[in-house]
Amino acid sequence: MYRLLSDDSLYRINADVIIPGRGDPIPDGAVVWQSNTIRYVGPQSEAPNEYENITTTHVPVVMPGMWDCHIHFLGATAASMDSVPRTPQALAGARSVPDLYATVMSGFTSVREVGGYGCELAQVIAEGRIPGPTVYSSGSPISMTGGHGDVHGMQWDALRDMCAHGLPLEIADGVPECLRAVRKQLRRGARVIKVCASGGVVSAIDDPQHQEFSFEEMKAIVEEAARAKRVVAAHCHGKAGIMNALRAGCRTIEHGSFLDEEAVELMKEKGAILVATRSVIENGLAMRDLFTPGSYKKLLEVADAHQKSYQLAISRGVTIALGTDQFISSDNPMLGYGRSGLEVKYAVEAGLSPLAAIEAVTANGPLTLGDQAPQSGQLREGFDADFIALEADPLNDISLLSDAKNITHIWRNGKLIKS
Repeated sequence: MYRLLSDDSLYRINADVIIPGRGDPIPDGAVVWQSNTIRYVGPQSEAPNEYENITTTHVPVVMPGMWDCHIHFLGATAASMDSVPRTPQALAGARSVPDLYATVMSGFTSVREVGGYGCELAQVIAEGRIPGPTVYSSGSPISMTGGHGDVHGMQWDALRDMCAHGLPLEIADGVPECLRAVRKQLRRGARVIKVCASGGVVSAIDDPQHQEFSFEEMKAIVEEAARAKRVVAAHCHGKAGIMNALRAGCRTIEHGSFLDEEAVELMKEKGAILVATRSVIENGLAMRDLFTPGSYKKLLEVADAHQKSYQLAISRGVTIALGTDQFISSDNPMLGYGRSGLEVKYAVEAGLSPLAAIEAVTANGPLTLGDQAPQSGQLREGFDADFIALEADPLNDISLLSDAKNITHIWRNGKLIKS
């Protein structure tokens, strides 16, 4: 049993450098917390006297726990939609246990899961039965018939029956079904709603360039989610789907592979956030055998456009949060979970400064949840006590965050889970 006992003692970290998540680094800084709440962040020389003689750990660098804002826990072993219904739910849950552990031990103390078994897994983590990050899940992604979230090669009635019995996919057509689809995810405990606004790569026959859902359907999804104070994350590759999602009020654009100047300006006008998920493209290009020939062809068509779109969005000042789209459950260290830190390196390669990339993977993470956002992602008084320590400064070498071995300590909910 992995259970964190309550502890009201004060604890302190002294660090050569504090990277607070938002704002400038603090040299020779201190962080003090009690239970799951940060009480002080600032220079060691200015810490109140009451924080002098308490349990103290010294580390070279401390920063907030990171956020992967686009991840899936499906227990899938292949890059195809068919692998989801072919994986029994108990098997998917069992495979997800080491995946959750690898994720949190790589410094990602929080994740936004946008399609998978996260609603259920979040409960088990909260109970203390298994170690993992705090999971904010959408439950099932909502897709139209024949869309990215449909399993095109599967008999229709059989698929609908599996969806009705726990498969984390949801098919809806027309405004009434879209409203009910949102309500079903809320009933399941979703903290965000996920919609497939364009075709995708791993789905069989749909085109990433094509818009999915009408404006009326998309607007109904957004408005129904808003009534429960949830925002909508929109899977979008093609421009038509991006524009439809933005006009309907979706909070985040996932992937954004074919952004152009017009789309970027609308993102800024709407205050939308880009979660570019470069990791899944880089991993996919290197792992051709995991894809069907048709999906790999689509990946090649998307890859170059995606990099240019990512660079454009950064250069125009679009708000960026980081997510990987990790979904392959594997013991192969080149495929499995625990590599989310690579997304920070890809963000720097796309044009963010190291400090801005760290802000994107920490402080900007909660923004993707709207009113559901916790006080997380920053080292600030009153915020959650989720933070990590490193053996060297990632501002000098951002690739340090790509390897869990460089993360020497992890505190989640104020408790030391790695040292």
